[in-house]
Amino acid sequence: MKYADLYLLPLPADKLDAYKKLATRFGKLAREHGALSYREFVADDLHPEGTVSFEKAAKPKEGEVVIAAVVDFKSRAHRDQVMKKMFKDPRMDKMMQEPPIANMKKMSYGGFKAIVSL
Repeated sequence: MKYADLYLLPLPADKLDAYKKLATRFGKLAREHGALSYREFVADDLHPEGTVSFEKAAKPKEGEVVIAAVVDFKSRAHRDQVMKKMFKDPRMDKMMQEPPIANMKKMSYGGFKAIVSL
């Protein structure tokens, strides 16, 4: 795994089950189109002493949880190929037409080159 997309999203806690279903569909689609792995996490410990919390980036409101996702690829070019295939897939278009589960404008996203992989 030499490249990863990382996502950070505040999500209404009462939408967690619906989000898991949507994330599972999205992850299966990503894997089907070539992503090496797809993982989603819900925050459990956001206040470790002496660090800046992910809450500062996600800015969850009362009643929201913080979701983090990691999608692994061979390279940035591989990520671009996978995403291009995904966005041409009619199942992805169907997901995009569904009512949003969270405020996607609050999602943080970035692509990262791996510098250590053990």
